[in-house]
Amino acid sequence: MRKVVKFGGTSLADAHQFEKAGEIVRAESSRRYVVPSAPGKRNPSDTKVTDMLYACYAQAEADADFSELFGRIQDRYQEIIDGLHLDLSLTEEFALIEANFRAHAGRDYAASRGEYLNGIIMADYLGYTFVDAAEVVFFRENGEFDDQKTNEVMGDRLKNMPNAVIPGFYGIGADGRVKTFSRGGSDITGSIVARAVQADVYENWTDVSGFLIADPRIIPNPEKISMITYRELRELAYMGAGVLHEDCIFPVRREGIPINIRNTNQPDDEGTWIVESTCQKSRFVITGIAGKKGFCSVNIEKDKMNMEIGFGRRVLQAFEDNGISFEHVPSGIDTMTVFVHQNEFMNKEQNVVAALHRLANPDMVDIEADIALIAVVGRGMKSTRGTAARIFAALAHENINIRMIDQGSSELNIIIGVRNEDFEDAIRAIYNMFVLVQL
Repeated sequence: MRKVVKFGGTSLADAHQFEKAGEIVRAESSRRYVVPSAPGKRNPSDTKVTDMLYACYAQAEADADFSELFGRIQDRYQEIIDGLHLDLSLTEEFALIEANFRAHAGRDYAASRGEYLNGIIMADYLGYTFVDAAEVVFFRENGEFDDQKTNEVMGDRLKNMPNAVIPGFYGIGADGRVKTFSRGGSDITGSIVARAVQADVYENWTDVSGFLIADPRIIPNPEKISMITYRELRELAYMGAGVLHEDCIFPVRREGIPINIRNTNQPDDEGTWIVESTCQKSRFVITGIAGKKGFCSVNIEKDKMNMEIGFGRRVLQAFEDNGISFEHVPSGIDTMTVFVHQNEFMNKEQNVVAALHRLANPDMVDIEADIALIAVVGRGMKSTRGTAARIFAALAHENINIRMIDQGSSELNIIIGVRNEDFEDAIRAIYNMFVLVQL
C-alpha cells in the first residue's frame, strides 16, 4: 500500500497542528509521500502566511522597507520550529528569500515560499527527504502545466525514495522562474504526486470531515457524503461546492486513484471517498446540492427557428465575439435561452443584442436578470423515477417559481433556475424533500 497525503493550511497553521499531522503520517507506514501547504490561519482573525508573503513582496516591489512584515513571517516559522523542538535553522533560507525579494524575483516566487519553508520543516520533523517542487513540477512556455514532463521527472526522482516531502502550489516555468498554480495548487500537487508514484490512495487532509450534501451556511448540520464519483464532484464543484479544487481530479482520474478527504482534527472519521465509479448506492437519491447566484438569461425567439440550419451557432457566436461564455442553453421549437454570468454580461449586453440581430435576425430578444442556478446531483437519480417531479413539488410547496430546468442526457444532474431572492429557500426545500424525509 502506498499513499500520498496532502495537508491544508489550517492543518499546518502552528506547531500543535503539525503534531497532529505528524501523528497521522506515522500512524500508517503506507503514508510515504507528504505534500504540505503554507501555514494557514491559527484563528479567525489571523492572516495566512501566503497573504503575508504577497503583502511583503508588494512592499519589496515598491522598493519600500518590508523588514517589519518579513520579520513577522520569520517569527511564524520559528514558532513552529520551537514548538516542535526541532534543531533546525531557516536563517540561510530567509536570507536568500530576502535577497530575491529585493531583486524582484516575482509574485509567484514570493507566494511559493510559504509551502517551500513548510516543506523543509515537515521533512525535518518526519525524517523524510525534502524534494523541492521546482525540481519536479514543470510549466510550458505558455504557462500551462506540463503534465507529461512532470510525471516522467517526478516518477523517476521518487521511485527509489521510500519517503519524501514535496511542497505544494508551485513548480518551475520554461523561463527558469518559479511559477504557481492559479488556484488549489497544493491539492493539484498532491494529485500529481499520487499519479507519479502510482499511489493506491491520495489522502487530502483538511479542516472538515469530507463533503457535505449542501452548504452548511444554508442548511444547519447537513448530512455528509460518504462516497462520490469524479463526475458528480465535477458538477458540484463547478456550481460552487468547496473543499477540493476540481482541477486536482484529473491526474488521479486518469490512473483510477481514489481520493479520500479527511479531517486532521478528527482523524478517526472516514471522510469522503472520491472514486471513478462504484456499485455502492448513495444513502439518498441525490448526492449533493450546490448553486450560485448572479446569472441572467437572454431569451431569443424566432418563428420556425428549428428549421433554420446554423441558428444556434450564430446565436452563440454573438456571445463568443464579445468574449462571453455561456452556462446553459435550453431551447424549444421557436425559442432559445442562453444563461450567462450577469457581471460578465451587463457591460456588453447591448453589443450582444446588436450582434444577435445582425447574425441571427431573431423576432425578439428579452433579458432577465438576477437568476440563481442550482445543481441537484446524484448517480441515484438515473434509477429513481419521479426525481424531477419531487423537485417541482418541493419548490411549489414553498411558492418558488422555476425560471429554468435543464437535465443532461447522463441523468446525473438537474439544473434549476430560480430568482436570486429564492436561492436559499430553494436549496432548503430540495434538501428537505430528498434528505430530511428519509432520516
